[in-house]
Amino acid sequence: MLGAPFALTLSFTQAKRMAARETTDAGVSIPEIQEGEDLFAYIERVKGAFDPILYRQILGAANEFKEGDQMIGVAAVDQRSRDNARQLIERTRIQDLNVNPVFEDELHQLIVQGQSSEAHDRAAKLTVGELKQLLLTQNEAAIKAVAPGLSSDVIGCVVKLMSQQELIAVGAKVFNPLPGSQIGAKDYLGARIQPNSPTDNPDDIFWQVLDGWSYAVGDVVLGTNPVSSEPESVRAVELVLRDLLVTFGVEDVMPHCVLSHIDVQAEVERQSPGSTALWFQSIAGSDDANKTFDISLKKMRDYARSRTGKYGLYFETGQGADFTNGHSHGFDMVLHESRKYGFARALTHEVAAAQKAAGKTPAPWVHLNDVAGFIGPEVFRTREQLVRCCLEDIVMGKLHGLTIGLDVCSTLHMDVSLDDLDWCLDQIMPANPAYLMALPTKIDPMLGYLTTGFQDHVRIREKFGTRVNDAMWAFFQKLAVIDADGKPTQHFGDPTWVYLQYRRKKGDTRSDAAIIKAGRQQLAEIRKRGVFIAEGFGQKPSELNPALKIEIDQIYQDAKKSIWAELSPTFVAGVPSVVPVKTQSNDRLEYILHPTTGELLSNESQTAVQQLRQQYGDKYNVQIVISDGLNALSIMDEGQLEPFLKELRSQLQTAGFRPAEQNIVVRSGRVRAGYRIGETLFGGLVDNRAILHIIGERPGTGHHTFSVYMTSPPGSVWGQAGQVDHNITRVVSGIATTALKPTHAAQDTVRILQQMNLG
Repeated sequence: MLGAPFALTLSFTQAKRMAARETTDAGVSIPEIQEGEDLFAYIERVKGAFDPILYRQILGAANEFKEGDQMIGVAAVDQRSRDNARQLIERTRIQDLNVNPVFEDELHQLIVQGQSSEAHDRAAKLTVGELKQLLLTQNEAAIKAVAPGLSSDVIGCVVKLMSQQELIAVGAKVFNPLPGSQIGAKDYLGARIQPNSPTDNPDDIFWQVLDGWSYAVGDVVLGTNPVSSEPESVRAVELVLRDLLVTFGVEDVMPHCVLSHIDVQAEVERQSPGSTALWFQSIAGSDDANKTFDISLKKMRDYARSRTGKYGLYFETGQGADFTNGHSHGFDMVLHESRKYGFARALTHEVAAAQKAAGKTPAPWVHLNDVAGFIGPEVFRTREQLVRCCLEDIVMGKLHGLTIGLDVCSTLHMDVSLDDLDWCLDQIMPANPAYLMALPTKIDPMLGYLTTGFQDHVRIREKFGTRVNDAMWAFFQKLAVIDADGKPTQHFGDPTWVYLQYRRKKGDTRSDAAIIKAGRQQLAEIRKRGVFIAEGFGQKPSELNPALKIEIDQIYQDAKKSIWAELSPTFVAGVPSVVPVKTQSNDRLEYILHPTTGELLSNESQTAVQQLRQQYGDKYNVQIVISDGLNALSIMDEGQLEPFLKELRSQLQTAGFRPAEQNIVVRSGRVRAGYRIGETLFGGLVDNRAILHIIGERPGTGHHTFSVYMTSPPGSVWGQAGQVDHNITRVVSGIATTALKPTHAAQDTVRILQQMNLG
């Protein structure tokens, strides 16, 4: 047997109290400035010449406090310093900011090329403070006359000067709707149905779409995050989503999308023309950070130029993603985020130009989803910070001319609860984002984070009077889940009713009762797999069914337990041929609040791995690493790790690999800890060498799931410190006895590893 019951060493409440007591003296101090002094005059006076480091520090110090800025040393040390930084920026002319970009790379050049020269000239002589006043006092037409000429740096700077209410005021009067729709228009709030499945099960995905439509929710995109990025699996999901839209005749109203890497989507389309619609890609704020996503400017521009049909591109971003991937370049998260929007703006222009060159009227269907809060407390910790982030990003997105939606979300290790998310939505909605995520409940069954449920959309419609894209609203009325007055009918919140309409569209001649019964049986199977399906409502249509609410609350509490659990000594000792090591995280709290400490081994552990290298020599080409990650319970639960390891080793041997007998078990380990182990064990050796890193992940899915990260470059690559990263790693996720079976996952792992080595 592998292990024993877990030991919870620190309660979540205790951790919150400890975190609240943490203080730091690190930060940017600007104790005094002179009358009328601007940013560059201050730097000249203090340093005697322009200093790019101080420049970035002052720009960062102007932000509202966030832990991510503090981590890279650009957060203000106190409110006085923050106010002084803002005054310096306020007095600075836009043209001076333009000639001193915060960071120069190819992306910066592309952003500059994407600016309108005419609009640029209108704004250049304004100070940032004058630009702020223009945004607050002028109408949408006046704002749109200058916005296309604003650099991403300038847009990032002006939001630093605004209060929450000022950000709302600007967000509430600038709109960039998608062509031929009301998505992104004033008083409209759309929804991306996110029908994620822990196993990419087609039924899970299919029924979550029907569920959303039963609440008259889902008008922007059917967008699934895949577990597997194998083209065959992605194609299967694409076809499920496409079938739903085509069957109901709304494929020209909204697209579908599987959010795999854009290369995979392109390959799926090549193999099966017409199977894809909208193409997705995560993007970053610098060339180096984009490499982490395995994209380049050339690649993305080439893809943009290929999108000549109705549906173009879909981007996702989020404050903090750059520095957490090791690419802060010394400047703050707001400016990184703004540069991503500049990237998206430039690619939107490319799509429009491609459509024109193809003889079509330019109408680029391109939008961006800001996934605010997904990374964790190393970026920011509180609900107030989440609101600030969302408001900043709404305004920056709109000033870049983008249709911008939000994933107002929280990871389970942030101090943002289910109820807090309702409060956040109420603060954010007056700024009128284009859309939000939409799931059966607030908990994603695959990604295990908190976001927006179907009935949150119903509540927002009730409270703020927002509307759904007109064409889809007419569809929902035709579907008879709402009546001619927009009120819920007897079928509201009943996915089996929508299933009945689907089957009728497919020519099914069975009785209504027989079809409904078959639907009920499918729903029962889906729920057995731990996938949430909402039905009905509480006292109001906007309230979750009480029984489901109880279940969600229980899962939320289990997730908190999972996050703070640690691998017990008894469990570690029970792992076969174990080599226990630890990272530089001194305790669980440090591991959660300072993720980089979980990426590097302690000195003692590094020595232990070096000794393994001496023992191994050139004998092995696979090393298995096991870490607790964010869900130690997933590793320790009976029937999870043991059968996975047994099948994995059997499959490796059969496939001709040479796995080391030792299992390295890492306490407080993150994914990059595996890369560091690989550098020590394999650096400089010939041929491909693989690290298979088994790690607990995604608490909150209702399952205790782990993943295995597969990295298999040549020894020459392992020998270059820091060269190995996520961009050359493949992953199998959602592994649990209640999700992707451990034995099946082991087989998938070796199959993918074989493909990686052949490549």
